[in-house]
Amino acid sequence: MNSELSVDHLLGIKYLTKGDIELIFKTADHFKEVINRPIKKVPSLRDITIANLFFENSTRTRLSFELAEKRLSADIINFSAASSSVNKGETLIDTVNNILSMKVDMVVMRHPNPGAGIFLSKHVKASIINAGDGAHEHPTQALLDSYSIREKLGEVKGKKVVIVGDILHSRVALSNIFALKLQGATVKVCGPKTLLPKHIESLGVTIEPNLIKALEWCDVANMLRVQNERMEINYFPSTREYVKQYGLTRKILDNLNKEIVIMHPGPINRGVEITSDVADSEHAIILDQVQNGVAVRMAVIYLLASKIKQ
Repeated sequence: MNSELSVDHLLGIKYLTKGDIELIFKTADHFKEVINRPIKKVPSLRDITIANLFFENSTRTRLSFELAEKRLSADIINFSAASSSVNKGETLIDTVNNILSMKVDMVVMRHPNPGAGIFLSKHVKASIINAGDGAHEHPTQALLDSYSIREKLGEVKGKKVVIVGDILHSRVALSNIFALKLQGATVKVCGPKTLLPKHIESLGVTIEPNLIKALEWCDVANMLRVQNERMEINYFPSTREYVKQYGLTRKILDNLNKEIVIMHPGPINRGVEITSDVADSEHAIILDQVQNGVAVRMAVIYLLASKIKQ
């Protein structure tokens, strides 16, 4: 078991080792216990300043990170670039240098360009956490997803996980594939051919075009949101068509010959990827994912910060 992370930044799951993931989960176990206490704060990061830089709108991820930072007693600067000087043509590096001149130790960044975090980590002294870069990676989401599977089913190793839906535009899918494979799970993807990346099988996953077959095979189904905002063209005839083939209903669940775990990274398009009675059912661990997100992000921030302090 590692006693510290092998990396100085969390840029993507593909840079982590299995030991890193184990350490993050063990640390998250501790923080999960903390956030269920009456007093939910620990003074661990009292002298650390964290900047949250969101160059793309995000409510849930931003709030989850903010809560994690506050629980650790860090000082926080929030920067929403949608409404800032970035719109006036200021570059990423200028923005960041301005923020770093305020003596920031860590930057949590969401950015529309793949690789933005990597670029940043090469140019600034702070520790970088990638909170989503384009359709590339979203490492903390994949970590909280795996952590939630581990909590529900005991371990991730040996589990069969199907990721359903818009794989092409999904940073969640890519990070999840890396994380699940690293921990020894078997992964299938299921969705319209037009929403599957061309070389997806090179990542060690198989394609199952039929939703029912995929569900009959899996232990866990991770239902992704259809990302209409990332689609310049129509990838499928209509939402109704999509729902007919890939929407998960209570009837489908009840007809399976076993119980499976349903996950969703949120926000849910109710009635598209899954119906309300599935989202709110005992099979779904969607709200656990949200709670676990705070504990896992606390763990990541804490472990990276302990490397800064050295």
